Parts: sequence; structure tokens; C-alpha cells
Amino acid sequence: MGKYDFDEVVDRWGSGCEKYDGIARDLGRTDLKPFWVADMDFRTPDFILEALRRRLDHPVFGYPRTAKEYWPMVAAWVKRIHGWEVPPEEMAFVPGIVKGIGFVLDCFCRPGDKVVIQSPVYHPFRIVPEGHALEVVWNPLLPVEKEGVLQGYRMDLDGLERLLDDKVKVLILSNPQNPAGICWDPATLRRLAEITAPRGVIVISDEIHSEMVLDGSPHHPYASVSAQAASNAITFMAPSKTFNIAGIVSSYVIIRDPALRKRFFGFLEADEIDYPPIFSAVATMAAYTPEGDAWRREMLAYVRDNVDFVDRYLKENIPQVRCLKPQASFLVWLDCRALGLPQQDLVSLFMDKAHLLLNDGAMFGPGGAGFMRLNVGCPRSLLADALESLQKALEG
Repeated sequence: MGKYDFDEVVDRWGSGCEKYDGIARDLGRTDLKPFWVADMDFRTPDFILEALRRRLDHPVFGYPRTAKEYWPMVAAWVKRIHGWEVPPEEMAFVPGIVKGIGFVLDCFCRPGDKVVIQSPVYHPFRIVPEGHALEVVWNPLLPVEKEGVLQGYRMDLDGLERLLDDKVKVLILSNPQNPAGICWDPATLRRLAEITAPRGVIVISDEIHSEMVLDGSPHHPYASVSAQAASNAITFMAPSKTFNIAGIVSSYVIIRDPALRKRFFGFLEADEIDYPPIFSAVATMAAYTPEGDAWRREMLAYVRDNVDFVDRYLKENIPQVRCLKPQASFLVWLDCRALGLPQQDLVSLFMDKAHLLLNDGAMFGPGGAGFMRLNVGCPRSLLADALESLQKALEG
């Protein structure tokens, strides 16, 4: 028995959150159980709540000044968790990673330039460039299968090398990969750098799930694998997924290369984008402590057991649906292709028959049809109820 109770069911309906209250607003329905939006249903840890309450006890909320220990604490955390030593001066605040990606595109691209993404992948990687009048170039991941069962994906590095031209300015990397939960290995990342860096292509590495490794596979920050990778990397990290504080904007960017850093940090500073709000700094400093690491480890053990529970339940009761067990994060990529359903009917099975709201695999781009993304960052009782609902929907 651990110190923390991850079995507690917290009622989030009516709290103004996207995951629950967004269902009625966006879909006009009240009958769906949410397993879609990528935040967890666990209570935010008490040591973060207490730090926020202490700050709330002061009656004035004027312009904040970042505490001098803030960036050294972030740097120490990155070194402790990833073994990656980064000086605090190579870090800056950004108000969310998706926004950060948009800022990079604003800073380094012009309309008509190209951005490469590797599907199936987090859908804002497509939406943001398209919103900036940039051309999205797909370089789909290659499935790795054994006896017809999906084991994971690998990057199509040969295909990437062929499609790069003078118009490609940026590649957006998901590391660990969302939705499949892959921790990319150093050899793959080094080869990616060897292909992109000489061509002047910037690699935006979204590493928001990097603190949530489940199976012992180490996370390798893209910028850490070689000097070449460090030369073209813009890395985004955050405590938001790990500590369930997505509503408290707390992301940061790391840039090792001096020229890239000067240009992008100057861009952020010009509009005071790199200005952490009061509660962002408070929550981050409370999270990035030994107590925070202890909570993180216990939470990950619970999530790992949730993944195993889903995998076991499907094998025993719904063998047509297979679970690709993630190496990192609380998101599970469900292979539903054996059901033989068109994507619209697959989504209807989950929503209209099982009354479950997952992410439609097609939204993640080429290679996503036939899949659904399930959020297992919740009490196990909710998962069990969801899987029973899916089983009944298939049997009925």
C-alpha cells in the first residue's frame, strides 16, 4: 500500500474542465464517460496544493518576479530525471507547449515553408503549422509487427531523407511519442540529427511525457544524444502531465545552440512571453522536489498497473482489440483493426454503443485509422467500468 490513494474517484463534473464539461459543450451529450483529453483524474498532490494555498494567503497578486531558485531547481530536476545537465540560462518559460511550437514557427518560418511530422502523431502538430500558412509534409512512422500483431513503430529515416528540400524548415518530434508511447532510442535520434542538421532543419522536440517512463526504458532528450542534435534542437518540457497541473501553465523550453537560443529567446522576451505567472512558478517549484519525485514514482507504478490491467482484460475478454503497451505516459494506443469496422463505425461503437469518449485514431493522421487512444490516468474502477461497457457493446 502506497502513501497516496490513486483509487479515489474525484468528481470533476462541473469543475470547468475540458475533459468532462467540454463533452456537453462540444458534442451536446451527457451520456459519455471521458477517456479522451490527456490529463489525469488523480488528485493533484497535496504538496502542490499546499504551496498554492500558501501563496493565496497573501492578499496581493501584483507583477511577479521569478524566484532566484526557480531555474536552478528546474535544471536540477532535468539532471536528476534524465541525466541531462543543462545550465539554467539555456532555459526559458513558455505558456504551453502547443503555443511554444507556434512561437517557433512564427520565429523561424515564413508562409509557404514546410514542416515535417511523423504520423500517427499528436494532432496539433498538424493544426498549428496549417494555421500559420505552412505546408505540412507527412513522413509516416513504419509499423513494427510480429505475427500480425503491432509491436510498435520506427521512424522512416530513409523516407525522411528523400523528402527534405529547401522549403522544409522544421520537423516536429514527439519524444516520447504520442499516441504510441515510444521512447526513441539514441541511435534513431542521432540519425535524425545527421539527416536534419546539415540541411538547416530545426527539430522541435515535444518531451512533455518524458517524466512518465513506465517500463524502465530510459528517456533520451533529443538534444542530449549528440552535438549535432544539440545544434538544431528546440526542446519543450513541463511538469503539467506528470503532476496533473495542465491548467496551471508551466512549460519551458531548452535550447543548447547559442544562435538558435539568442534568436528564439529574443523573440520570447520582446513580447514578455517568457514571463511565468505567479502560480506556474509556485506549482513547478513544489513539484520539482524529492517529495515530488516520490509521488511521481508511485503514480507511475499505478499507471503501469492500469496498462497491464487493460492489456489483460482485452486479451481475456475482447481479443479483437489489442493494447500497444506504452513505454511512457498514461495514453494507450488501441489496435481495433481486427474488428473490421470502417473508422466511422468504430467511433460509433465506442460512443453510441459503449458510451465511451476516446480519441479517434484518425485524428492522428495517416496510419491512425483502425485505432483509438485511451487515457488510463484514472482510478482502476473507472477503467474496469469502461472495458465492461465496451465488452457489452460488442456482445450486444
